[in-house]
Amino acid sequence: MPQHIITSRRRLLQFLAASPLCAHEAFAQALRSSDPMEWAPRDLDKLIKDPTQAIDVFDFEPVMKQNVPPAHFGYMATGSDDEVTLRANREGFRKFALRPRRLVDVSKIDMSANILGTTYDSPIVVAPTGSNRAFHPDGELAVARAAKAGNHLQMLSTVASTSIEDAIAARGAPVWYQLYASPKWEVAEALVKRAERAGSPVVVVTVDRVAGRNQETFFRLKPSDSRDCKSCHAGDLQGSVVRKPAYAGIDLKGLPNLQSANMSWDFIKRLRGATKMKIVIKGILTAEDARLCVANGVDGLVVSNHGGRGEDSGRATIDVLPEVVDAVQGKILVLVDGGFRRGTDIAKALAMGANAVGVGRPYLWGLGAFGEPGVARVLEILRTETRVAMMQCGVRSVRDFTPAFVRKV
Repeated sequence: MPQHIITSRRRLLQFLAASPLCAHEAFAQALRSSDPMEWAPRDLDKLIKDPTQAIDVFDFEPVMKQNVPPAHFGYMATGSDDEVTLRANREGFRKFALRPRRLVDVSKIDMSANILGTTYDSPIVVAPTGSNRAFHPDGELAVARAAKAGNHLQMLSTVASTSIEDAIAARGAPVWYQLYASPKWEVAEALVKRAERAGSPVVVVTVDRVAGRNQETFFRLKPSDSRDCKSCHAGDLQGSVVRKPAYAGIDLKGLPNLQSANMSWDFIKRLRGATKMKIVIKGILTAEDARLCVANGVDGLVVSNHGGRGEDSGRATIDVLPEVVDAVQGKILVLVDGGFRRGTDIAKALAMGANAVGVGRPYLWGLGAFGEPGVARVLEILRTETRVAMMQCGVRSVRDFTPAFVRKV
């Protein structure tokens, strides 16, 4: 390119950069931003030192990153492939706005939620997450005690680092059991039978882990971990579950992996005949599959994309929720998880027809940052924000939410 053209372009760019138009546009962009971080960014050199100092749940994440080994933090934070779905789960909430009603007496608010016959103090559910001791020595026990303090429904993962028996003891009440079925019926049956004997009333069957996944954030952070990972993580399948109490005494020989690529509705029918536990299907993302859940007699479903970890379809769960609610017509329980970080997020889902909302990563941030007190504070913040959102909407109880309280923008 001739020098005089390069010089002219440079002068034009300098002029535009100094233009009041650009300054005005930058200010307008700041005004349009919905993130208070634009005005008061977190100082990552001055992290909170106590859970009570947290203003919102996001305050816990950088503390967890500081405390937890890089590979473990990466495993928690990662999505799949380009992480489009991971980001969509958060960005999806901006597509919907609450419609507050005024002059309603909200001096008394009832946040309780009845979930398959049991009443909890709020509709905020502790979603299943694996290997919690990778983030804090107390692991799922700390989570269970925090769930007890707030009377939250807790779900325990198959790949938890705490047994179902110990989790129920720590929670002081029944805990739902999330099932990774594996390709072999006998493995799934053994896992479910143990959970049933322990007193778990509901099995939550995850149906979206059918293939491998490219966890790029995890893979990129893993090499920066200076520890000898092989001392804890064996290369073979049987060795890989040594720290997962659910698999104690279960022979995994001959299995290529623990994914459920061969699962079909026939598995659900067989499971119904093998247990008296109620059955909830986790990983539903279409109206078609929601209707099949009803047709196959399951007790509930979870609108979930595995927190953007399992596949990168690109669709947020809050986007999916309305079509699923419409498909089931109130015939079965509808839960939703994926990207919930604020009380207003929870309020939007309840208005759309969800019976309750699952939260995962935020309580792990609290766990990795401060153990049980961190988890308890995360759940407290979410309860407080949800209560405020209800009051601002003019909603006295969770049951009073209707689609009239939310609209797409």
